[in-house]
Amino acid sequence: MSKREDSPQYSDEDLGRFETLMSIVELLRAPGGCPWDREQTHSSLKRNLLEESYEVLEAIDAEDAGALSEELGDLLVQVAFHTQIAKEEGEFDLADVLSKINGKLVRRHPHVFADETAGDAREVERNWEKIKQAERAEKGVQKSPVEGIPKDLPALTHAQLLQDRVGHAGFEWEEVSGVLDKLVEEVEELRQAETHEEKVLELGDVFFVLVNLARWLDIHAEDAVRQANRRFATRYRTMEELAAGRGQDFASLPLSEKETFWQEAKRMEKG
Repeated sequence: MSKREDSPQYSDEDLGRFETLMSIVELLRAPGGCPWDREQTHSSLKRNLLEESYEVLEAIDAEDAGALSEELGDLLVQVAFHTQIAKEEGEFDLADVLSKINGKLVRRHPHVFADETAGDAREVERNWEKIKQAERAEKGVQKSPVEGIPKDLPALTHAQLLQDRVGHAGFEWEEVSGVLDKLVEEVEELRQAETHEEKVLELGDVFFVLVNLARWLDIHAEDAVRQANRRFATRYRTMEELAAGRGQDFASLPLSEKETFWQEAKRMEKG
């Protein structure tokens, strides 16, 4: 395809505006635009949305501001595409999207935009859930706290959100010692499990309690495991490099020597 004769030219100032992004996406999907972009639907872009979201998380974990700026832009492209597709289908437009989120933020922060008060972040969270429940009641929708959680969330994130919800509803341990006692109980039940089915159930319970412990420690379970994965991969590569530097094939070493390399890699990591 050749360049359209009516293609707009954008100044640096134009490129810094969200309106420019929307106009670019609209042009890409217009007749004579990009064949690939014109074929996309809400459904076909789901994978892209998920990938871009995880790339944002990776940039945050890496504490790379430059990468984060770029990845947030890629994520905004997904917002722009879904909004443009909806506009073409007569479903909603950008004004609808912005009106809903702006209204929601104002309603759910009465301690900022109204006369209510909130002593700390935990109280803000509790008030947020109460306001959500009130909004549902106004719409005639009565949902259990365990309903309405996106089913495609990663399992640990789903578990943490589920426990947050029921915790706000009052189904909660009084102190963290109760969670720790429950963890000991579930580990013992896992030890005693005999069949594969029993082991699956009991291991799931252990994970579930660990997620609850993460909540009490103010840790996002998914983040903690993702960081552990990254640390393990880094240490493993370090072990391979150390072994190779000494003329050894790491994979063929006995476990005792691998453990020695593991401890050395940990010391190097700590500096």
